[in-house]
Amino acid sequence: MITVKAPGKLYIAGEYAVVEYGFPAIIVALNQFVTATISPSDTYGSIVSKQYQENSIFWRRQGDEMVFDNRDNPFHYILSAISLTENYAHELGRNLGVYHLGINSELDSADGKKYGLGSSAAVTVATVKALCQFYKLPMDKPKLFKLAAIAHLSVQGNGSLGDIAASVYGGWIAYHSFDRDWLQTRLQTSRLTDLLAMDWPDLKIDLLTPPHDLRLMIGWTGSPASTSHLVDKVALVKAKQRGEYQTFLQASKACLKRMIAGFEAGNLSTIQTELRQNRTLLQTLGDFSHVTIETPILKKMITIAENAGAAAKTSGAGGGDCGIVLIDRSVNPQQLLKDWASEGIERLNLSVHTVADNPVA
Repeated sequence: MITVKAPGKLYIAGEYAVVEYGFPAIIVALNQFVTATISPSDTYGSIVSKQYQENSIFWRRQGDEMVFDNRDNPFHYILSAISLTENYAHELGRNLGVYHLGINSELDSADGKKYGLGSSAAVTVATVKALCQFYKLPMDKPKLFKLAAIAHLSVQGNGSLGDIAASVYGGWIAYHSFDRDWLQTRLQTSRLTDLLAMDWPDLKIDLLTPPHDLRLMIGWTGSPASTSHLVDKVALVKAKQRGEYQTFLQASKACLKRMIAGFEAGNLSTIQTELRQNRTLLQTLGDFSHVTIETPILKKMITIAENAGAAAKTSGAGGGDCGIVLIDRSVNPQQLLKDWASEGIERLNLSVHTVADNPVA
């Protein structure tokens, strides 16, 4: 049996702007995982998730096609990852097999609460990773990112794919998104093998080292949010508010450039200053796009953290889910946590999943 893991993630800064190609974001991988297991089968294959036991699906092989017995299933990302990875295997001359694929996610709570940790990206990465081992396909992190990004994009249709990058690379990363129109054109004309070997326009993934005095804390608001729906809403106002939107994009890029320099210099104060600036930019975006990025409870979470001397903001698309706090390790966070608890804000006891712990194999 093959077993692989892919970590969840949280956005630190650069949200919304990173959807436009070439624009940067900072993302961190967390020590909660999606685990995929795969073992060969002689007859029927299965795709089983502990989270969706009542919706497990069964399939058989008809030539090189997977034929499904279940007509309705929740596993769109898994199926997309399977389809794409098997196309890659086929291009490399592998005989396609039948197997049992098991998926187990730690990224949502045991009672089904959604934390917004990028479960769809981690599921996609774990599935691709498991199948690459099953078929003994040549794979490194850049190829794994590209394969998982294509699979994820074909389902979600929008987004920057930064969550895929975090799940593949681990640790803290600076991510610049690639030109997705270029990719869609290339998908029509290029073999996957060639596409995975190409340089993708504007794609850049750099590992960051956080300052020793930086502590990351995560507060969960208790209300889930849909990233793709919020990104759709902002996309609708781009044409109408073109000037304001372009101003937001350029200000976000400048802010992230300064923040990345803060990581490179090991300067927590610079990082905190730019995190606050990024929050202000996102508030402006929310105002002119009429999208609620910072909900009242997220605002309370941030205010409590700022009063404790930390820098804080929403994470990801906002609208619910998590907020992140960057605080000096010398500051005792007990009063902050007590004030959070009184507002119904839960601290997620997560830590950073480091690069060394995130091998491809």
